[in-house]
Amino acid sequence: MNIIGKKVVLKAIEKEDLPQLQIWANDPEIQYMLGGWHFPTNAQDQEKWFGSISCNSIHQRFAIHTEELGLIGTANLVEIDWKNKNAFHGMMLGSKEMRGKGYGLDTVMAVMKYAFEELGLQRIDTTIIEYNVASLNLYAKCGWKKEGVQRKWYFRKNQFWDRIIVGVTNEDYAELIQKNN
Repeated sequence: MNIIGKKVVLKAIEKEDLPQLQIWANDPEIQYMLGGWHFPTNAQDQEKWFGSISCNSIHQRFAIHTEELGLIGTANLVEIDWKNKNAFHGMMLGSKEMRGKGYGLDTVMAVMKYAFEELGLQRIDTTIIEYNVASLNLYAKCGWKKEGVQRKWYFRKNQFWDRIIVGVTNEDYAELIQKNN
């Protein structure tokens, strides 16, 4: 099942997406904005990662597509906890040209709609490096609330940076939808 937004469609990641995903995985400018470890990725690593993706997993990963541009990034719902009804969300838009055009906002809204209206989750969390102001602003526009700071969490460019924790509940989402029709 594809997840339909106003500007984007979230689809299963396909084998033909792997060359572009490898380029983005090896782009330092993109990776500095994301959490986690980042090592050079070769085609074999991409294939192995692709082989681990399953629709039966608690880790769901999506390719972000637009009609005009095709693949523009990835999004996910991972660490889905069915008992407590929560998950962790992440998103990556590829080239700079994709940013600031509403694709990220539409992706987050589509993920929230799917998580809350289809999966019945109660909340979604994410974390953002303190210098990624664009992401902090984007998630705030989508109704996410700052819930905490883990000081000196990320190490980037020979310096430690805070990790900002943001989250959104089903009620926050419903209020945002009602307020904005």
